[in-house]
Parts: sequence; structure tokens; C-alpha cells
Amino acid sequence: MSREDYEVIMGLEVHSELSTKTKIFCSCPTTFGASPNTQTCPICMAMPGTLPVLNEKVVEYAVKAGLATNCEISRNSKNDRKNYFYPDLPKAYQISQFDKPLCEHGYVEIEDNEGNKKKIRLTRIHIEEDAGKLNHDEFGGGSLVDLNRAGVPLIEIVSEPDLRTTEEVEQYLKKLKSILEYIEVSDCKMQEGSFRADVNVSVRKKGDTKLGTRTEMKNMNSFRSITRAIEYEVDRQIDILEEGRKVEQETLRWDDVSGKTFSMRDKEDAQDYRYFPDPDLVAIKLSEEYINQIKENLPELPESRKERYLDQYKLSQKDARIITSSKYLSNLFEEAIAECNNPKAANNWIISDISRILNEKEIEPSQIPFTGKQLGELIVLIEKGVISSSIGKKVLEELFKEPKSPEQIVKEKGWVQISDEGEIKKVVQKILENNPQSVADYKAGKEKALGFLVGQAMKETKGKANPKILNELFLEELKKEA
Repeated sequence: MSREDYEVIMGLEVHSELSTKTKIFCSCPTTFGASPNTQTCPICMAMPGTLPVLNEKVVEYAVKAGLATNCEISRNSKNDRKNYFYPDLPKAYQISQFDKPLCEHGYVEIEDNEGNKKKIRLTRIHIEEDAGKLNHDEFGGGSLVDLNRAGVPLIEIVSEPDLRTTEEVEQYLKKLKSILEYIEVSDCKMQEGSFRADVNVSVRKKGDTKLGTRTEMKNMNSFRSITRAIEYEVDRQIDILEEGRKVEQETLRWDDVSGKTFSMRDKEDAQDYRYFPDPDLVAIKLSEEYINQIKENLPELPESRKERYLDQYKLSQKDARIITSSKYLSNLFEEAIAECNNPKAANNWIISDISRILNEKEIEPSQIPFTGKQLGELIVLIEKGVISSSIGKKVLEELFKEPKSPEQIVKEKGWVQISDEGEIKKVVQKILENNPQSVADYKAGKEKALGFLVGQAMKETKGKANPKILNELFLEELKKEA
């Protein structure tokens, strides 16, 4: 049998660090990148006799996320102890939520490139604390524990097994990430681990109704790695079944270098964690007034903003979806429009050149170093004829290296556009003299020859010649010769 004879079933558990200033059960800061073990206290280090106190902002942010993803909000919730031992989990249990999560029964709607919509159901969203981090010392042969991350607040967003393809997984994760960014409960910086996913994968023969045995790939924080890991794991499971063996339920680690998954441990079920209500924390009871107040203050969500862009700026469905997929791209777009009043140009720069550079550098939109105002200033320089579009691309590259005024970059680099007709005419005549074959080709009806001649002139002027004047003068000279 081939892969086409199997159906892939996937569900995701997404962990997102909340953007609170302090940890979930103590007042230690949550700043990323601080020196190891400098953001700790007796509570998050689990010293005997210490007691946790729930950070109210964590509850607010979780409810916000639940409302933005169409969840039912629990009026009566609680915290539970999830018992398991890891070297980077000081208490040897994690405070999480078991049978009474804050949010349940929601959904996120995704859309493929053809505009077909699909609802991915959410089982639950619950709050919990993050564990610490092990720093492995290859030379010393050991590991050191950094507890700065221990106690950082998380929401875990658990989906139903509704995902069938890697494309759907990527669409779902991007949509979820954008929602959390828009409501400002998490910065979702994947490179910092504040948005990561555990991917549950199983396969079954098409037509079967019983779910196959699932494996779980832990803590993945890049779309590329997730896609590669799923493809590998699906092939691995199918090969096992085709050989007449059984897929083992286990937790796996994805190695990006080798492109393979490796077993970490048997996959635990809920009973293995021996959940029980945390006796040191009171129940979480929410009033209707509290929930309604959060609902009324929700900011504009990506779907709403997308519809507004379609109506107000006449963007295409595809462009509007790409721009609103990230709060950072969307804000860049709006700031640029405020500066240049040219939505079409701002859209084109973001969809083409900025997206290309983000892909080449493998960075997130949140890492764009310049502002929307600076992008708008660049567009104005092109509109005024100060620089050409080709020089604009060079300015953009410089903005990614060192964000400063586009006008300042143009002056420092000597990139001001040549618009003097006399100066451009000299270049045109020189190019015509040096390329008699292209002149002959143009006279013979090969219009592409004009593009070649213009390109040579742009090369001669290092991209600084005004393209409009250049084209006009070429046509004028070529008519003379005709």
C-alpha cells in the first residue's frame, strides 16, 4: 500500500507564554534573556514552606484568549497539581488545570489558498506554570539548571484531532499566533520559545473509523521544523504498519539536523500524572460582569481587520490574509499608510520585498527593525522622484541592517535619482552606440530589446536614472534612427 491509502490525524497542544510582567505564582520578573537564575525567589525555586499566590493578570489573559477563540468561559475553575519529575521542575509537580479549565469548546477558523474555510475545534485552554531550562555543557559532560523560566505563566491551547495535512497545521498555528498577538496576551516570539507546539500524530487506513496509536513530538517552535517533523513521522508510522508491526505510544524529540525523531519516553496518559486539586490555591470564580468587561474591551481581531482591508483598501483576499496574519505586519501597513497615504504601495512592499527578506533571513515579522513610518517615508521618496524603485529596494535592505531615516540613507549613499534630461540623454546615446544589435532587433519588431537597453542604462547609472525619462528618451532616439 502507498501513503495515499492512509489518513493522517493530528491534534496540537500549543503552549504560549503570557506577557505578564511577573510570574504566575510569585512577583519575580519574566524578562527574556536575563542571566541564569537571576529572576528567582524561594517560591519559584520551590523552597519548603513557601506558598503560591495566583497572578490575577494570568486569569484575565487566559479569558481574553478564550473569548477570542470562541470558547465557553468557566465561572468556576481551579488549579491542580500535575505530578511528574524533571530536573528543571523544582517542585517535582507542575501547577496546571485538569478537569475544570478556564476555557472550553472553542474553535479557530482556518482558510486555504482557495478560500475554503474549516473550523478546528478547541478542547480547552488552561493556565499553568512553565518549567525551568537545562543548559547542556558538551565539554563538561553535564547540565546546568536555569530556573528563570520556572513559574513563567503559560496558556495551553488543546485542539481536537481535526487537522489532516501539514498545510492545515501551518494555517492553524499562524491563525492562532495572530489572534494571541492581536489581543496582546503573548508576544508569540517563536525564536524565544514563547509560542511552541506539541504535535500529536497518528495514521490509519482510509475508511477506518478507529483512531491509530498516536505519538507526540514535543516543544517545537518553528513552522519549518513542524512541517518537516510531521512528514517524517507520518512516513515512519506508515512504514511500521506496512511491515506488520505496531506503532508505540511515545513522546518523541525532533532533531532538525538529522531530520529524524527520537524516542524520549513512553507517552503518559492523564492517570499517570496523578492529578489532584492544589490545596494551597483557592478556586477561581468569575462573575458575569468580569467576563463581559473583558469581552467588551477585546481589540480588533485579525478576521475583522482582514474584512476592513478588503472593503477600505480593496486588497485582494490573499494579500489581506497575509498582512493580517501578523499583528506586526498589519501595524507596519497601517503606520506606512498614515505616512504616505498609499495603501497599494505599502501592500506591495510588504507582500513582495519585505516578505522575501523575512524568508531569506529566517526571521519573524516581530523582528523587523524599522517602523511603518520609515516604510512610508521610503514610499514618498519614490513617489516624489527622489529615488527610483530599484534604489528603493536597496534602501529597504539598508533599513533591515540599520534602521534610520530613508532620506538620510539616500544622502549618505549618494543614491539621489538622476532626473536631468541632458545627463540621461548622454547615457542613452552611449548605450545605443555600444549595442547596435539590440537597436537592430528593436527595429525588427523585437520589443524586448528596449528592456535590455534600459537595463544597460540603469546599470551604467547604478540604478539612479529616472526610469520614466529613460524610457522616453530611448523611444525618442530609436524613432530618430528609424
